[in-house]
Amino acid sequence: MSEENSKSEEEKDEKPKSSPKDEVVKATDSADSEKSDSVDDKASKKKEVKSTSKTDDLANVLADSLNTAYKDEGKVAFFLSEGDDPSLISDWISTGSSLLDLAISNRPNGGIPTGRITELTGLEQSGKSLVSGHILAETQKKGGVAVLIDTETSVSVEYLKAIGVDTEKLLYVHVDTIEDIFATIDNIIATIRKSNKDKLVTIVTDSVSAASTKIEMAADYAKDGYATTKAILISKAMRKLTSTIGRQKIALVFTNQLRQKMGVMFGDPWTTSGGKAIAFHASVRIRLKSMGQIKKGATTEVIGGKCEATIVKNRMGPPQRKASFEIYFNRGIDDIGSWITTLKTHKILKQGGAYYSFTDSNGKDYKFMAKEFPEMLKEENLKKDILSRH
Repeated sequence: MSEENSKSEEEKDEKPKSSPKDEVVKATDSADSEKSDSVDDKASKKKEVKSTSKTDDLANVLADSLNTAYKDEGKVAFFLSEGDDPSLISDWISTGSSLLDLAISNRPNGGIPTGRITELTGLEQSGKSLVSGHILAETQKKGGVAVLIDTETSVSVEYLKAIGVDTEKLLYVHVDTIEDIFATIDNIIATIRKSNKDKLVTIVTDSVSAASTKIEMAADYAKDGYATTKAILISKAMRKLTSTIGRQKIALVFTNQLRQKMGVMFGDPWTTSGGKAIAFHASVRIRLKSMGQIKKGATTEVIGGKCEATIVKNRMGPPQRKASFEIYFNRGIDDIGSWITTLKTHKILKQGGAYYSFTDSNGKDYKFMAKEFPEMLKEENLKKDILSRH
C-alpha cells in the first residue's frame, strides 16, 4: 500500500506545470486580442458615426440652402423630427352641424380645415348656400374675417342674419366671371400676407357653376365650346391656390352644382361644372342632398327641410361618412335637434314622453329633457362617449 501511494504521488508530481512566464504570455495574448477587438469595434462605430454625421451635415446644408433661396416663402425645407408637420391644420371652422364636423375632421370640435380647399356640391335647394353661410358665421365667432364672393346675385341679407352672420362685418364681393373670382382671391391673399398672416380668413365663392368666362360673356349665345376654356382657367388657378394657402389660416370654400351625366348606366351619374380641377385639389368634398320637408305641426306649411351630407372625398379622415341634420328657414341648422334625431335612429337614446335617457359606457344612467341636452354636450368626456358609439 505504501508503494502504491508513493507511485501515485510521484505521478502527480510528474504532471506538467505552467511556468509564471507562460502565464504572463497567455494573459498578454488575451489582452492583445481583446484590445484588438475593442479597437475594431470602436473604429467601426466611429466610421458609422462619421458617415451619419456627414449625411446629417449635408442634409442641413441642403435645408439651409433651400430656405435661403426661398426666404420670401418662409421655411420650405425642414426635418420632420423637428416637430413640423407639413399636413398640420392650424385651425378648424364649424359647418354649423357638429355631426358634419365630426364626419369631416374625425374630432368632436372640428369642421372644415384652414389652409385647404373645400367644395360643397349638390342639386338646387340642397343646402349649399346655407352651409357656406354657417361657415362664414362660425369664422366671425372665432374673430376671423368672412368674405363672400357672389356670382348668383341671390344673397338674402335677412337669411344671413337669421343663421348668425354679422352682415355689417361681412365683406361682400360681386363678380361675374371666373377670371374675376380668382383675381379677387389672389388680391385678398396678397393683402393678408402683407398685413396679418395669423388672421383667420374664410373666402366663400357661391357659386362656381354660375360664373362664366370673359370670352363667353362677350360671345354670341348661338356659339358653343366655351366649357373647355372655363375648365382650363379653373385648373390653372387651383394649382396656384393650393400651394399659396397651404399652412396658412385661410379657408377656401367653393359651392358647385351637380350635373347629371347623360347615358350613364353604371357608376356615379353625377359630375360638377368647371372640369375636375376643384375636385382634384379640394381636401374635402361634401355632397348635400335634400331628404324631405319639415312641416309645422299637422299643417301644410313648410318651415324647413331635412338634409343629408356625404363626405365623398376627405383627406382629414375616413371618406364616405354621412351626417344628417335639420334646417329651419328662420334659424338655419338645428344642431341639437339633429343630434337627438340621429342618436334615436342609432338606438343610443330612448324616449319616454318628454324625457330622453341613455346609459354611458361606464354604466351610468342619464335622464334629461331636450332643452337640457346642449349643456350635457359641453362635457367633453360625455360627448366623446356618445360619439364613440355613433
